[in-house]
Amino acid sequence: MLRISKLTDYGTVILAQMAREPSRTYSAASLAQTIKLPLSTVRKLLKLLSRNGLLISCRGKQGGYRLAKPPQQISLAKVIDVLEGPVAVTECSQRSGICKLEAHCAIRRQWQGVNGVIYQALERLSLDSLLNTPEASGMLGMKL
Repeated sequence: MLRISKLTDYGTVILAQMAREPSRTYSAASLAQTIKLPLSTVRKLLKLLSRNGLLISCRGKQGGYRLAKPPQQISLAKVIDVLEGPVAVTECSQRSGICKLEAHCAIRRQWQGVNGVIYQALERLSLDSLLNTPEASGMLGMKL
């Protein structure tokens, strides 16, 4: 089964909440309270997202975090890449030299193709589209 981790799920929830008011600076405490997650989890994710360029950290009395780019420019593929690592359905669909069967595998190219389709779909979905279900479903040509 293909599944993202709970932490990645929580990270997308945090980012989607921030995308509702993208120019606002959010404190970890206010986000934790709004989305009903433990403060320690929210802090951990905010630091990770900030270190990887999705958020900007602002110090001071009115400090906190804000989106580094408009929500339309932050793809779900980038979020997953930051929180999970590169999108890869199988180990060999991401990079060569991992599997001993690689040299004579009859289905490696097909898995790479599947991986590409999934990545492209995630790349087309932005934080903004996560908040707007009809648009997101139209982008993929399916209902969400």
